[in-house]
Order: sequence, then C-alpha cells, then structure tokens
Amino acid sequence: PPPRAPPGPGLSASVGTIPAGGQTRRRVVVIHDDPSIREVVELALDVVGGYEVHVAADGDEGAALAERVRPDAIVLDVMMPVVDGPTVLARLRTRPALRDVPVVFLTAKVGAGEISRLDGLGAAGVITKPFDALDLAARLGALLGWEP
Repeated sequence: PPPRAPPGPGLSASVGTIPAGGQTRRRVVVIHDDPSIREVVELALDVVGGYEVHVAADGDEGAALAERVRPDAIVLDVMMPVVDGPTVLARLRTRPALRDVPVVFLTAKVGAGEISRLDGLGAAGVITKPFDALDLAARLGALLGWEP
C-alpha cells in the first residue's frame, strides 16, 4: 500500500488515515464470524481497494466497533451464530450514529427471493459468496456509488 501521511491539522487519527494523495480513505467495518473470510475481505478491501478496514467477529462486537470508528459503510455477513445479519442491521438502525451508514450484506444464499428480502430490509446491496477477492472493493464501491 502507499505510504500514509499523518493526519493534517484539525484531523485526529480517529478520523481516518490520510494517504499520500491527501484524501481520507473510506472507512469500512466488516462483521463476519468466519475468521478466514474476515481476513480475505479485510485484505481485499485494504490492499486492493485502499480502504481503512476494521473487523469484528459478531454483531455485538461489530456494532460497538462501528460506534467507535464511525464507518462510511458496513459489510455484514447474513448467517452468523447468536445474532444474524438482518437482526444486526435492525439494531444498527436504532443507533443515531449508525442509522444512515450503508450496509452491504455478504451471503451464500443466491436466490432472487433471498436477495430481494435482504434489499427490502434496507441494505445498500448484497454481495454473494463466493466472491472474487480482487473484485470485491470495486463491487462494494459500485454498490455504494463511490468513485474508484
């Protein structure tokens, strides 16, 4: 990755890292219970996409993390033990600081009905597994309307 300059005047490290180009990197929280998928998503979004990535292993940890880091987006697994992705999304929408943060689901269920159901919950989009790690950041950015 490109070298990162320290935050400029008026910016703290908690606001995001500033790459050499001077723009703040997009901040993404990834919530997924599978450590191997979590690692692949983290690497794909950080190394390939240039995003600042924070990861959590479950919905409660992820919601707390999102409260702290104030992400630009959340990538959320649908099927997790204890609390599933749709329940986590509903909980995020009750928190004022996270209410408007776009959430993109990751799911292994690829049926049109399942994708429509997830979209109907207020997700910004759905990315199906398996996914191409080299294309993941571009797909996320396209779903969210982010400039490449």
